[in-house]
Amino acid sequence: MADIPLPPGFTAQKMDQARRALEAVLGASKVFFEDLDRLTYQDKFAVNDAAHHPAGAVAVESVEEVQAVVRVANQYRLPLFPISRGKNLGYGGNAPVLAGSVVLDMSRMKKIEFDEKLGTVILEPGVGFYDLYDYIQRHRLPFWLSTPGNSWGSVLGNALDRGVGYTPYGEHTKNICGMEVVLPDGDVVRTGMGAFSGAPTWQAYPFGFGPGWDQMFVQSNFGIVTKMGMWLMPEPESLMGMDVEFDRPEDLKVMIDTIAPLRRERVLTQSPSIGNWMRAASVLTRRTDWTDQPGALPDSVIDAIRRRFNIGWWGVSLRLYGREDVNRAAYRILETAIGNAGPLSIKPTEWKRGQPLEYSGWTGTPLTFPMSNINWYGGRGGHIGFSPIIPQDGDLALAQFRRTYARYQEYGMDYQGSFAFGERHMTNVNAMVFNKDDPAMMGRIDTFFRQLVADAKAQGYGEYRTHLDYMDLVADSYDFNNHALRRLNDKVKAALDPNGIIAPGKSGIWGNAPRPGSGTEGGQ
Repeated sequence: MADIPLPPGFTAQKMDQARRALEAVLGASKVFFEDLDRLTYQDKFAVNDAAHHPAGAVAVESVEEVQAVVRVANQYRLPLFPISRGKNLGYGGNAPVLAGSVVLDMSRMKKIEFDEKLGTVILEPGVGFYDLYDYIQRHRLPFWLSTPGNSWGSVLGNALDRGVGYTPYGEHTKNICGMEVVLPDGDVVRTGMGAFSGAPTWQAYPFGFGPGWDQMFVQSNFGIVTKMGMWLMPEPESLMGMDVEFDRPEDLKVMIDTIAPLRRERVLTQSPSIGNWMRAASVLTRRTDWTDQPGALPDSVIDAIRRRFNIGWWGVSLRLYGREDVNRAAYRILETAIGNAGPLSIKPTEWKRGQPLEYSGWTGTPLTFPMSNINWYGGRGGHIGFSPIIPQDGDLALAQFRRTYARYQEYGMDYQGSFAFGERHMTNVNAMVFNKDDPAMMGRIDTFFRQLVADAKAQGYGEYRTHLDYMDLVADSYDFNNHALRRLNDKVKAALDPNGIIAPGKSGIWGNAPRPGSGTEGGQ
């Protein structure tokens, strides 16, 4: 057996004692400390394969088992890293921030409680998008999901990390309504109306009385979410829209300045995402089909790929949901606006209830084929994402694209980027696709990523979500008043989790634990 990674303050003997204590409360069949187990819980897309190795893992099936594990963790000051299904690929997967942590795997917790009248659902962490979709189909429920581009992860976990989908319910964290949380001391709390015993409104009203805590447990390490209420979209009577292609990189400006007012006015209630040619092409072909030359692809090859698949430099899918009469009126507005923007092509699409459904993110059906983009370079593919929040402005977005595109060319990487709309903001998602079997390429990724963070920070843009490797870096970029937000997070962490057992370092929050490389303790 290889050496077990150990967290600060642990010896192999102490870890073995903690392991036996976990076996005592869960049974040996739910405790995993073999070499293969540790390999299983490593980040498959890691830039640095030597980082974030767990000491082991435990699998739990109930809230009571979560509490039992938390009690053992407090006894030994053993850091735990809770995961739902561990499919947060590109952001760390199922690996912990702090090496030597024990992964708390909740993928076996799969209960679903559905309120058909209100269109709400209570989910446990192990419920994936396919699970919930199958449940809805099996019970013939008239509701649609909102799914992310790769849908094999946890519905709860995706919402907790501010994942997004493409329907009007696509900002998943906004559709959270009520949680059950195991706190670091083992206590169980229900937020919102769930704090009122027997309340039938737990999934109907998100705030309750006093402070609203749901968002405090999003992207944090203040507790372990064991249940979550969510709102689902009623099946629409009609779906209308268009797939639009634009020819030139600089068309990004007119695309954003055309679509943004429609989004703010809620003519468009979904969250469109403008993607470049590679987002489409990388799931249809591989780079070696076109060239064996190193460095970023030249325009001549990009043009050849675009001709082959009949795609623009940028593409966007726009959809209207709801009553057919309303959609037809909104479509006329959309058609005029997009037509005036000078697109390369417009492909209309229409669906009515009762017709066969196209399987896509726009119809709330789970899919995983977009993950095939990691095969672009060949070898063991992977990716990480750089995703700053930027203003909803065409000039600023075009400037952001040009800065980022120049960096991709400087570092010899092919650019896969998108600009996803919120109501008032845009998320500039840049996928760094790589080949883990190419040492030269992998040696550039860390410097490349840090350069993009620095470039964005110079414009006042911060990431909304990041890989384990960069959580401290991104947290440090939020620097108003000498990092007052980080100090607040650490104060809350230290108060709720004085032993620092829940996911130390998650989102750059360390509490009382030493912040790596700082020589000081968090919150001090």
